[in-house]
Amino acid sequence: MTAGNNGADTPENDDPFAYLYRSEGGEGGAPGSAGDGAPTRQPGVPRTSYNQVRAVGQRQYGTQQAPQQTYGQQNAHYAAPETLPGGNDRPRPAQGYADAPEPRRRNGLLIGAVAVVAVVCIGIGVAMLTNGNNANKENAGKPGPTAGDSVAPSKEPSAKPAPGELPKGDALSMRLEGGAITAKDVPGARTNTGAYVAGMNTPGASATWTLDVDKAGQYKLWVGYGVPGKDANLTMSVNGKPDPRPINMENFAHADEGAWDKGWTKTWSYVQLNKGTNTVTLSCGAGNQCEVNLDKVWLANK
Repeated sequence: MTAGNNGADTPENDDPFAYLYRSEGGEGGAPGSAGDGAPTRQPGVPRTSYNQVRAVGQRQYGTQQAPQQTYGQQNAHYAAPETLPGGNDRPRPAQGYADAPEPRRRNGLLIGAVAVVAVVCIGIGVAMLTNGNNANKENAGKPGPTAGDSVAPSKEPSAKPAPGELPKGDALSMRLEGGAITAKDVPGARTNTGAYVAGMNTPGASATWTLDVDKAGQYKLWVGYGVPGKDANLTMSVNGKPDPRPINMENFAHADEGAWDKGWTKTWSYVQLNKGTNTVTLSCGAGNQCEVNLDKVWLANK
């Protein structure tokens, strides 16, 4: 092939990378010339020079290119955000746990959880202490048996004594009827609670003691009582059978008249009992002097 018949250059002039640095003809310039002022390549005409090499970024392609900014120099067109309209009014992220490092947030959550547990424990302790104090105050304010308190009738016998011992009882183990009641107004009663049987001066008042014995026979019945400085007596019935002789309750303590707290003493009388369960009743009958309080009863061998 020759340049005269097909317009091609010689092989050494056929540069496969020529499109990188030569114009495709007429862009950005006059027809028949390159856009950068270089003449347009014409078919069949050899190139005149390949020395039109330019640095990267200096070649123009028909449009004006803005000058490049050198690193480290401030761009003349740059404006700080705070100089722009409304720049200082831009919302800023709130400070808090979202901006804190992960360990700090975890420590804060752990401290909060421990604080909640501590408050709950303290509340429970205070509630328990308050309830305990309230219960103690309620119990402390409740009075013991008084003259207006009565003991419900009991059909159960006194607690069985140990082998070889005879039964004992007090005012709370007796069944009260006919106006007899328990009281604690007079000090000195020989019971665990200080209670005693009062109201025996009412006609028909009675106090019944139920007891068990291992064998039938005659026993000595002891009765603890208190009188107001003068003698008294009561009717005694064993297993429902009245004794013709009243049980004597003299002022053995020699208390002054009216001194109930100084008149506590005791007396005894023989009784015939059956094997097993028995009842002994002390009552205010006709002709008795019933101004007396009872605190204890017990059985002894004669």
